[in-house]
Amino acid sequence: MYQALYRKWRPKTFDEVIGQQHITETLKSQVKNDRLSHAYLFIGTRGTGKTTCARILARAVNCEHPENGNPCGKCAACRGILEGSVMDVVELDAASNNGVDNVRALREEAVFSPTTVKKRVYIIDEVHMLSLAAFNALLKILEEPPEHLMFILATTELQKVPATILSRCQRHSFRRLEAETISNYLLEIAGRENLTLDKEAADLIARLSDGGVRDSLSLLDQCSVHEKIDVEAVYSTLGLAGKRRISELLDAVLRHNSEKALQLFASLWMEGKDPASVLRELSTLLRDVMLLRVAPKAGLNLISGGFEERTLLYFVKRMTTEQVIAAMETIQKTLSTLRDVSNPRTAAELCLVSLCCDSAGDSITSLRSRISKLEEQMERGVPMAPSTRQAYPETEAPEPLGPDADPQYEDLDPFPEAPLPDPPEEYDSFPEEGIMNMPSAEAPGESPSLPAPAETAPAPEPSSSYAPLDGNSRELWNRIRSAVMPALPLDVQMLLQDEERVTGSLDGNVILVETQNDFQAKRFQRQDVLQAFLAAGRDVLGRDVRFQVRERQTESRKVRSLDDLRQFKEVHFISE
Repeated sequence: MYQALYRKWRPKTFDEVIGQQHITETLKSQVKNDRLSHAYLFIGTRGTGKTTCARILARAVNCEHPENGNPCGKCAACRGILEGSVMDVVELDAASNNGVDNVRALREEAVFSPTTVKKRVYIIDEVHMLSLAAFNALLKILEEPPEHLMFILATTELQKVPATILSRCQRHSFRRLEAETISNYLLEIAGRENLTLDKEAADLIARLSDGGVRDSLSLLDQCSVHEKIDVEAVYSTLGLAGKRRISELLDAVLRHNSEKALQLFASLWMEGKDPASVLRELSTLLRDVMLLRVAPKAGLNLISGGFEERTLLYFVKRMTTEQVIAAMETIQKTLSTLRDVSNPRTAAELCLVSLCCDSAGDSITSLRSRISKLEEQMERGVPMAPSTRQAYPETEAPEPLGPDADPQYEDLDPFPEAPLPDPPEEYDSFPEEGIMNMPSAEAPGESPSLPAPAETAPAPEPSSSYAPLDGNSRELWNRIRSAVMPALPLDVQMLLQDEERVTGSLDGNVILVETQNDFQAKRFQRQDVLQAFLAAGRDVLGRDVRFQVRERQTESRKVRSLDDLRQFKEVHFISE
């Protein structure tokens, strides 16, 4: 029968436990010198060795021939405890035995002397799950246990354990293991299991395990179906996007290219990637960028290691600290609600669109992000964008990372193996009323100016040599309407064709458009519509004209009098 790797390779002695030498050496010394405590509390995150060390300690204190503090594994006590046939070593799960009655039964049973070994040992896993009454029932025997009794408690949530219990136990804190330690351990296990594991794939699995050995072995077990376990095999098996795809996604966000970002996400979705997993990887990349941005020298030792240094420095040059924080907050808010939404894909796409349009939010963090970009522009003397919704220019890189910084990072390529192509020309700019605006195509050094709204657009003064044209106003208006129609958006064309809703006329030097309501008037007050009418009027009349839009004046609603109401035959008053 096949046995999972984390069970098959569970350490049998303290020397086999990796990454927790500060605890194993202490326990070995206590066993060797017979200076054992009556109660231990093991604290730490999942998969770091708490239960494993508890089982080893239970065998070591009962071993007939301990070897330098380790259980020998050969005597009857060691073999019996390992096989689970010794009834004096009891392992309880507090998650399912958390009532006061369970603890009372344990307390009544614990007073009896062991039958086959030297000490009766109780291992209580997830002890923080005990109820308050159960903790109180355990308190007295934990404080003054019989000579033959030992308690080993394990928990992942120290804050939930009462202080009265903590003060009666000897505490040992298990820490997360470094990725390099886990990676070397995985390579060793893979060699013993005849698995072909790449060093890069081992590093990736180590980072994904978040410092837990058990998680890393479970992930390796999951990937063992491949003949050769490389990075692509890990990405494929675990449903991850990969560092290059995530880097391209962030690059599309910084270019304000919503279409490309959504296309990348759609391809990841079709490949079976989980939306939450994609957003977490994007958040990890932003975290590394933030660390290098705020701590250029120390950040290299703090980053996750999932992305190349060149890629990170490329994004550091193009983002401010406030921008990174705002993007991370947007992603974290989405991740916190992703589990409860009915359509996770839509929620993730909404998050990406919000990131592409960095002016979409009105939170304090979002405002700080935009202000920081504007301040950086002013300091560098970069011309201001025509609108706050436009993409901002690239930022300068921070200080070099240490005294030995390589000048090759002067002009970075984020993806050295296959450079990301620039967006197509159609993304260089968007109309004023588009979803978002990309960087303007104006020449460097020229300061763009804001176009004036339609109502206040200054009209050029008519020439002093102006002479009225022959023909009536209606005919001239029809000629102007025919000339301007192809240049108008579809919605404005439809309004202009319906004379019941929109009428027009030419009053001297002014093109006047009247609409039924204010909503329709606003459609004609857009800057592109204004320019189209001015150009059409200039072509038809041969001179500069003015353009005016207003809501059509209608008669006031007739006020009903008392005589009007008397036309009804009967009025019924209903009362209770």
